[in-house]
Amino acid sequence: MSLHDDAVLVLKAYGGQEELRQVYLDHLDAHPDGMYKPCGAGHLTSSALVVDPSRGRVLLTLHKKLGMWLQMGGHCEPDDVTVEAAALREATEESGIAGLTLLPGGPVRLDRHPIPAPCHWHLDVQYAALAPADAVAEISEESLDLRWFAYEEVAGVADTSVVRLLENTLDRL
Repeated sequence: MSLHDDAVLVLKAYGGQEELRQVYLDHLDAHPDGMYKPCGAGHLTSSALVVDPSRGRVLLTLHKKLGMWLQMGGHCEPDDVTVEAAALREATEESGIAGLTLLPGGPVRLDRHPIPAPCHWHLDVQYAALAPADAVAEISEESLDLRWFAYEEVAGVADTSVVRLLENTLDRL
């Protein structure tokens, strides 16, 4: 099964955000290359909010290009076999934490946001990743900083999309 096919199955099974979910499905139907960065009309990305429920905190990265506190995530790669695997790969690479596990139940949220040309849209499939009890984060070259924030601090440092991702994650926990 291709990554494109996996994404269609994941989105069809996703039980929320019906209008936005359909935008994603329509995009993939119209763009066989819609999983990857070269697709000028936009492409799917995959991300994961790293959470430590035992300590009531989340790990955010200060994105090097955007200068914003965000969840871990990014572009799908040709070696990714599933959208879920792409989210876990990105979370592991950007957090430096081995042993992350995705929260069961599939994506927590979808978020469509504009990006600069030549591409126009990121269609982000968002997961939550559970950090092991002994997690030690290590900054990657993609970040300016990496920091744990208490749940209640997130709204003061991150944008609305991250806050909503955290709310949906906490609802699922």
